[in-house]
Amino acid sequence: MAKRFDNTNGPSQRQLRAGELIRHALVDILAREGLRDPAFERVMISVTEVRPSPDLRTAKVFVAPLGSGDAKALAAALNKSAGFLRGRLGREIDMKFTPELHFQPDTSFDAATKLDTVLSRPEVQRDLHRDEGGED
Repeated sequence: MAKRFDNTNGPSQRQLRAGELIRHALVDILAREGLRDPAFERVMISVTEVRPSPDLRTAKVFVAPLGSGDAKALAAALNKSAGFLRGRLGREIDMKFTPELHFQPDTSFDAATKLDTVLSRPEVQRDLHRDEGGED
């Protein structure tokens, strides 16, 4: 009987290892290679996470600019260079298949900033201090 892939429990250990291997290799490639697209000028790129598919043939790569910059424009520019980066990646990693790369903007930093903003509002702080004192 064929084994079915079940991602309800999250990624497998194999996917996590492959994702970290790909992430480290991409960071090295992006640091070394001079990509000629104007979107990359004066932008430091952070590869925050790589999520490979269960068969490891495709990978979602989450990127964010360090400092200021447009994450969506950065991801779009990297998607244009995905073929070049995949070729370089194939030389760096030892996997049966070099995954097809799909770059996406990482919005987790924006969500964390919004959450910090909400938690620092005076009415939330007042409620938090009231709960610490044991009052209702």
